[in-house]
Parts: sequence; structure tokens; C-alpha cells
Amino acid sequence: MADLDHIRSRILEISKRTKNVQLSEIQWVVDHLGKNGYRTICKKNDHQHIFFVEGAKPFGVCHHNPGERQIKACYVKKFLEVMSDLGLYDEN
Repeated sequence: MADLDHIRSRILEISKRTKNVQLSEIQWVVDHLGKNGYRTICKKNDHQHIFFVEGAKPFGVCHHNPGERQIKACYVKKFLEVMSDLGLYDEN
């Protein structure tokens, strides 16, 4: 299990390359938040994942472009906003 400092460092790493992030990286962060006491839920279908993290607004990540491993930067930015709301990422 990763501690909160490791999770924060992964979020910071993701923030430095918003146009080259995979869904699995965001899934990793949410999963490890769940292992660190946050209540998390992920609902998914063929086109998107919707993540719920206790204490923050839900956010979605669309991944319906076949052959593309990276997700669009707008979804990464929304993820970073939620992490900032949780106090796990400082945008400055």
C-alpha cells in the first residue's frame, strides 16, 4: 500500500504531463486513496469511468477513442482539481 506522500508525488508527476496520462494512472491514485481510508467508488461502462472520492465532487474520464492509450488533458485537469479540493495537490 502506498502512503499519502507517495500518492501526492504520483499526482504531482501526473500534473507535469497532462497530455500524456493513461486511465490506469488515475485509477491507481483512486485505488490507493481507498486503501488509505478514503471511501471511493468507480462506475464504468464502455466509454467512461466515473470516480467518486469521499469529500470531493465526482469526476469522469472518457476513454472511448480506440487505439489511444492517453486520455485527453481536460479529464486530467478535472482530476487535478478534485485532488486539489482534497488537499492532495497544490496547483501553485
